[in-house]
Amino acid sequence: MDRKLDPSRDDLPLMANTSHILVKHYALDLEVDFESQVMEGTIVLFFAPDDPENRFRKKDSSTEETCQSESSEACTARMPEPCHVPGTSTRTFSSKTGYNDFAMCGKGEKDTSGKDGNHDNWEQASGISSSKYCCDTGNHGSEDFVLVLDCCDLSVLKVEEVDVAAVPGIEKFTRSPKLTVVSELRNQIVHELVTLPADRWREQLDYFACCSQAPGCGELLFDTDTWSLQIRKRGAQTATDFPHAVRIWYRTKPQGRSVTWTSDQSGRPCVYTMGSPINNRALFPCQEPPVAMSTWQATVRAAASFVVLMSGENSAKPTQLQEGCSSWHYYVTMPMPASTFTIAVGSWTEVKAETCSSNDLAAERRGFSPSDADFGCVGVCCHMEYPCRFQNASATTQEIIPHRVFAPVCLQGACQGTLLPLVPPCLSAAYSVLRTHPFSRLDVLVVPANFPSLGMARPNKEKTGCVSDSGSSVIKHGLNPEKVFMQVHYLKGYFLLRFLARRLGDDTYLSFLRKFVLTFHGQLILSQDFLQMLLENIPEEKRLELSVESIFRDWLESSGIPQPLQTERQAGAECGLARQVGVEVEKWSRVNRRPRKRKRRGTEEVFEKLLPDQLVLLLEHLLEQKTLNPRTLQRLERTYHLPQQDAEVRHRWCELIVKHKYTKAYKTVERFLQEDQAMGIYLYGELMVSEDARQQQLARRCFELTKEQMDRCSAQVVAEMLF
Repeated sequence: MDRKLDPSRDDLPLMANTSHILVKHYALDLEVDFESQVMEGTIVLFFAPDDPENRFRKKDSSTEETCQSESSEACTARMPEPCHVPGTSTRTFSSKTGYNDFAMCGKGEKDTSGKDGNHDNWEQASGISSSKYCCDTGNHGSEDFVLVLDCCDLSVLKVEEVDVAAVPGIEKFTRSPKLTVVSELRNQIVHELVTLPADRWREQLDYFACCSQAPGCGELLFDTDTWSLQIRKRGAQTATDFPHAVRIWYRTKPQGRSVTWTSDQSGRPCVYTMGSPINNRALFPCQEPPVAMSTWQATVRAAASFVVLMSGENSAKPTQLQEGCSSWHYYVTMPMPASTFTIAVGSWTEVKAETCSSNDLAAERRGFSPSDADFGCVGVCCHMEYPCRFQNASATTQEIIPHRVFAPVCLQGACQGTLLPLVPPCLSAAYSVLRTHPFSRLDVLVVPANFPSLGMARPNKEKTGCVSDSGSSVIKHGLNPEKVFMQVHYLKGYFLLRFLARRLGDDTYLSFLRKFVLTFHGQLILSQDFLQMLLENIPEEKRLELSVESIFRDWLESSGIPQPLQTERQAGAECGLARQVGVEVEKWSRVNRRPRKRKRRGTEEVFEKLLPDQLVLLLEHLLEQKTLNPRTLQRLERTYHLPQQDAEVRHRWCELIVKHKYTKAYKTVERFLQEDQAMGIYLYGELMVSEDARQQQLARRCFELTKEQMDRCSAQVVAEMLF
């Protein structure tokens, strides 16, 4: 574990020893401070030693029981709002309520720790050098077991074992009341809690909340390096002996690569997380490998003027606290990788329809939480157990799930007129193709202009790197700053699916998609799983020499345009919409060839109205023209109102402006570089390649205006272009 990695290298290390121990549930308790640009608080991790044979095995008959009512012995409240000062032991446990005495606290003590801003008690407590210590990260050996978590850009202040046995009513989770070793008793409680059947999910969440607020029962030794947090307990030599409930006191850093502090389109402060190259390890210590599937719940406090959104299953509402502070609570009952956790805090406005239609009311009435579900056995699920909507008869017929749309104040009108009406038909279309929605609700947020990611995939077939016995691995090129701007694999993937749909026919293909989702929902899959199942479920005559190997070879592993796609492009030129674009291109070519002298009105071209996708195709064809004169460009802009079109259209329009040095529209390029920063990366390159002094000056001026708010990877890529 003394491996030292240079963060500037391309490969992203996944350090967590997931082959030995797995996080089953996270309980976060955080406070958001915009003044210092940090989130601080605690996270409690509930563990179970890994059992590969049982990792995806379903539980037995208990899943078919109906949802029981909440136990009277469970905690008396559901969403605790604890007070805490990170780094100090200020918690007191009330046996009467099962929670901490609540009071609003300050921002906590300053982090006066040493190395890399992280408090480190490993050397102080044990005298072991962090760069030379020797330990056993497996299940056997004479040294202490070491828990390794993925962690970066965090100030870890304290780590402690949680005394879950102190929670009132928790004794019902002890199968062996005669246990005399207290640590074994605590671990048995956690084991029983994380293995509760799905129909007791509400009770399970309540007890997770109570346990996360239980007092500490001893600090644990810990150390940090660039990419990991290592924790051990003296005398715990195996993962089974290691505490199954651990609380970590920590705070994020303003420069942390998982959290972006910025302003929204209205100029108001906001913060969001995203699937950055290092995922969520700069938001909380976690297990990053996707195999570490877990549930979570989070309580987040912020000033009352802010809205807190998370990727949770419940439609959270704020709880007003003292001193102008609000608290928000979200949870997830479907085990998912830690990288799927997202949070956004800002002065968002919920966009609502001006008039509520009967369809909207019906959709709202159809909305429900898992607690309302009658989990009868609709089908057989192959994933690990959780309250699955595919097992709920009501959910399987819910065409439109409840949804909310949030946006900055300045975009409220645009969202109300354009975005909000699109959500129900999109949900309905998804249901018509794939049937049951996997989640019970949806929040849509219009993200700030500097949201950088155009994609988050790391394509490398089933191989992400060398996996050690502990479960740690490396994602090749995961830290390459240019990776998030590479769209080739998305484009090829899209056209591959289109190719398969055309080959099989829509009915056969969509039928397969429904079967695929029904079979693999809630599970981790590889592209091979999809292709293998596809080939096994189509008639022999439609395979036409297709195989998993040939598809990988022709579509995913080779460079350039696959031969089947070239053939399809030729056929696509015969499409009615494409032919219409071709006619319009010819009209614009004639307009561009005409002399400046005005012609008679009868010879003027009349242009047809085009769809956005047709506009993109039109502009791409015009980009192939060697020259377009300023008059043509001006008329093009006015005819289609190009500055008011969507980002895809405006991007092509900006490319035309740059290519033909249409100076009258340079303001449009400047606006795009500031408001569409992720897509604008490509324009910076074109501005510099032109070797035009005015265009290069424009690029450098826009970069100076946006670099402080720009995503770190984006800024790095652009800086390399400009200087």
